[in-house]
Parts: sequence; C-alpha cells; structure tokens
Amino acid sequence: MPSPKPKPTPIFDGHNDVLLRLHLHGGAEAVTAFLNGEDKGQLDLVKARQGGFAGGLFAIFVPSPKRKERAEGQAPAQAPDSVIGNDPAPPAVDIAEAQRVVFAMAALLLRIERESQGRLRVCRTSGDIESAIADDALAAVLHIEGAEAIDANLDLLDVLHAAGLRSLGPVWSRPNIFGHGVPFRCPSSPDTGPGLTDVGKALVRACNGLRILIDLSHLNERGFWDVAELSDAPLVATHSNAHALSPHSRNLTDRQLAAIRETGGMVGVNFAVSFLRPDGRHDKDTPIELIIRHLDHLIEHLGEDGVGFGSDFDGAMIPAELGSAAGLQILVQAMKKHGFGKALIEKICFRNWLRVLGRTWGAP
Repeated sequence: MPSPKPKPTPIFDGHNDVLLRLHLHGGAEAVTAFLNGEDKGQLDLVKARQGGFAGGLFAIFVPSPKRKERAEGQAPAQAPDSVIGNDPAPPAVDIAEAQRVVFAMAALLLRIERESQGRLRVCRTSGDIESAIADDALAAVLHIEGAEAIDANLDLLDVLHAAGLRSLGPVWSRPNIFGHGVPFRCPSSPDTGPGLTDVGKALVRACNGLRILIDLSHLNERGFWDVAELSDAPLVATHSNAHALSPHSRNLTDRQLAAIRETGGMVGVNFAVSFLRPDGRHDKDTPIELIIRHLDHLIEHLGEDGVGFGSDFDGAMIPAELGSAAGLQILVQAMKKHGFGKALIEKICFRNWLRVLGRTWGAP
C-alpha cells in the first residue's frame, strides 16, 4: 500500500480580494463559482483546498470611479513590464456608493457562508479561526480596505463590527476623510504626504475600543507614525514588503519595521510582483525566490514571530510559478529548501497570524 499523501501545511493569509472579483462577476453565480471552483481568479474553495489555504482576511474594496479595472498591484494601462514612475492617486469615492458596495460585498460573504454547508465560516475570534481550521472549514475574517463607507461620526463602524468586521485599513491608495493613502510609485519613499486627519485619529481610537485590527498597508509613512503614536494594539501591515529590497512606496522601511517589532506586531508578505521586485516591474515571470528574500529580511528585522503571508490573491499579478492559491505548497517547499525549519514555517504560515489576531481581538 502506498503511504498516504502528507497533509499540506495550513496557511492563514493576511489579504485577498476575492470578494471584489466575485462582486464584479455579479449574481447568484458568484457564490457557486467560489464554492465549486472556476478557471477565473486566483482563489476559490477548490484552489484553497488544493493549496492548503486554511483562511484569511477577506477584503472589501470599493473601486475608484473610472478606474475599476485597476486592482492593487495589477498592471497599469501601459505595458505590464514597465516601471511605474509617478502613478497619480485615484479619485475619491462617494460615501453612498461606498456604502452600497460594502453592504453588497459583506452580504456576498455571508451568502457564501450560508450556502457552503459548513465549508466556510465567518470568524470573529481567534478561537473561531482555530476551530474552523481544526474542522477543515475555510476561516474567513471580514476586512475593509479603505474606510470610505464609514461616516465622520463613526456610527457605521459599530454596525459593521456587529456584522463581523474585525480588520480595517483606514485608507486605500487614495485620500479620504481619514487620511492619505500611499500612491503606487517605484522608486519612491513611502513618505508621500500628510498623515491622519483628526477624524482618522478618532477612527484609530474607536478601532482600539472595539478591538478591530488597524491595517497599515496602504497608509503613507506619516499616517503610519500617527497610528504608531495613537494605537495600543500591535502594529500590523497585512500585505506589504521590505522597502530595502523593493523601493516601492507601498513597502515598509527598516525604521517602520523596527516600530512594528516593538509592539509585537507583524507584516504579511505580499505576492504582488511589483512589490517584490527591485525594479517594480509588472512581470509574472518573477521568481518566487524573491518572496523568500523578503521573508529573510523581515525575519531579520521583525523576528520569527513577526512575519506571515498577505498574498493579495485576486488583487495583484503574482509570480507565475505560484499561479494561485492552489500553488501555495510550492512556496512551502521553497521555504524548506531554503533551510527554514518546521517550527518557523508553521509560524510564517499560520501561527503568527493567530497570535497577533488573538492579542488584538482579546480572548475568544
């Protein structure tokens, strides 16, 4: 009898945009497409099971007007292998439109949970995530990327928290009433403009009070330091890389990494090729060894407990060798080949996320 195939290392991921892809897909077919799998996209339930994708932060993102084709990290209108030198900030989003999209995408995730027959669970505590992984159910955490749907009085924040919101990025890469997102530029410092507004600072305090994770990934450097000064929670960038290796404005400087380490926070390595490469090019032939290099750098500056994955599945061009969530164990094998031991691989793949989410949200 052949020995049974080893179970894949479970991976909890800091960021994906599958809800946006499904929302743009439209209709009841979107739920079926996710649950049964399809040729389109980088993440669905079938691909998740193939690659050991055990769960993650499922982002709600409101596309910018007239630029709905531009998801994060994807190729701009010019040739995919060109370098972004000065990408202007996308236009602002109207609050009514933002609320419509946020409600629609949150409802979509809840419908997927309802129709999944236990194969996907919306999780609100770290204990929920651990139970879902133990039961071989996909653990989905509701995250909002860009807070345009939230009013200046923050009334909607309480409603969204009650609906399951546990992670929030105050801005995407465009300005809103809370602050200024970092634009897509390479090479560029992340210090690209003003920090949080007074309303943005109030949002940070409110998220601390509700124990909602504050995602730093799209904030510019001044906004980052505003959150670092105000927040009493671990500092977390759900899907960012090392600026020292890829000088993209979306990536984090070593000084920022030091601040994250001081709070016991973490960074999820982004698979977007433009944030991995030193030249910032959109090139799907980017080797996955660049992911390993960013892991090495982040481990050096954050420690073994401060690094995980933030794939950006369905929101970015990722290395062709990885392909989709189905290829995640290729990355696990690359880590083994690089010399990472079993304990470190498990930390990177899921244990560090469970630790930070547990500290941020409190006891289950």
